[in-house]
Amino acid sequence: MIEKREGESFSFCLGNSISEEVMMVRKLLPLLLIVPAVEVMILIYSSHLIGVMSTFLLIIATSFIGAFLAKKQGTSLFQKAQRQMSQGHVPSGEILDGMCVLFGGLFLLFPGFLTDVVGFIFLLPFTRRIVKPFLLTWLRRFFQGRNRTTIIR
Repeated sequence: MIEKREGESFSFCLGNSISEEVMMVRKLLPLLLIVPAVEVMILIYSSHLIGVMSTFLLIIATSFIGAFLAKKQGTSLFQKAQRQMSQGHVPSGEILDGMCVLFGGLFLLFPGFLTDVVGFIFLLPFTRRIVKPFLLTWLRRFFQGRNRTTIIR
């Protein structure tokens, strides 16, 4: 419990400044606008190419296949991580694989072929090996500047 006595003031700040968060939003905003537009264009083109019902069924099928694979991969990774921890090892590779499976599953939740392709890239073990170094580099950069804690009295 933190108590504030009369005459004392304190401030607690974790993480990034507001300007860094604004920059992050500026980088993500175009993606949030462009990706759905591209998905809609691909869905319209696909419905003209193979038909509306076939496009709909294909999207449903990729969702079910993705959910099945995410559950299977996630369970397998969890068991591997438990085995490594029981042997006294840190399951760092499995943690990164688990993040890839999580991202893959999230991308597969969104309807559309572009997000399905990205989701399967994160989900399948042989393509995950290609993605993991890039994800690790991004995570290092992302967390590098976030280890700051400032307490002012």
